[in-house]
Amino acid sequence: MKKDIMEYRGYFGSAHYSDDDEVFFGKLEYIRALISYEGTDVSSLQKAFKEAVDDYLAFCKETGKEPEKPFKGTFNIRIDPDLHKKLVETATDHGVTLNAYIKDILTHAVSRDHV
Repeated sequence: MKKDIMEYRGYFGSAHYSDDDEVFFGKLEYIRALISYEGTDVSSLQKAFKEAVDDYLAFCKETGKEPEKPFKGTFNIRIDPDLHKKLVETATDHGVTLNAYIKDILTHAVSRDHV
């Protein structure tokens, strides 16, 4: 993960600093719910982040709402229909599903970026 991201209980929080307000602040990332927190120093920001996650999970439990997960393992993309057709044809030629083919392409793409 990026260096300005904290992780706790499978949730990710940003870390920023406002020179004008002299405060650290952030929000839970990669979910739709807007949950923010702030602190006067790094320790208090980390503590506020963890409390925000715990409060969010407690609220979801109390209200019977399923907590959002940052990464579900599925996502949708929009591509040109001709590209879609070519991808399906190529996957079929390789004897795999479109999902498996795209997963392989993406795995190779990110592994090259992290070398």
